[in-house]
Amino acid sequence: MRRMDFAEMRTPEITIAAEDPRQPEVRRLIALSDATMQALYPAESNHLVEADALAAPDAVFLVARGGKEVLGSIAFRIIAPRHAEMKRMFVRVEARGAGLGRRLLEALEDTARRRHIGRISLETGIRQPEAIGLYRAFGYRECPPFGGYSADPLSLFMTKRLGA
Repeated sequence: MRRMDFAEMRTPEITIAAEDPRQPEVRRLIALSDATMQALYPAESNHLVEADALAAPDAVFLVARGGKEVLGSIAFRIIAPRHAEMKRMFVRVEARGAGLGRRLLEALEDTARRRHIGRISLETGIRQPEAIGLYRAFGYRECPPFGGYSADPLSLFMTKRLGA
């Protein structure tokens, strides 16, 4: 993939829409995300969800594209009534710095509200300060482990109640 310059990233041609995570170009993005997480954390601290699970009826997978190029993704899956877990927030290195992460997070929250989800929780790694800063800027606050998670010194758990 060619490197997009900063001016190109600010153009309105970037779209964010629900897509099937099993598409070949989306699977490549997921593999890139996996490789990034595997470089940062040991296997027992990686909580990666496969594309097939994110294609389930209780999940939403959003893809950001610049033209036809897949630039980033974000997903959620329902873990309890009106409660979803955020998964697969990832922006390609060459697409970072232009606000795409913010746009993905806004799109995810808007989709969750339309589906009457009142709370989103997430697990992220402590070695991702940019992601943690973005989540905090959006109002996510630290919480205890949720769902099937247990405490992990390399994990940070966060949650946010969504307003109308």
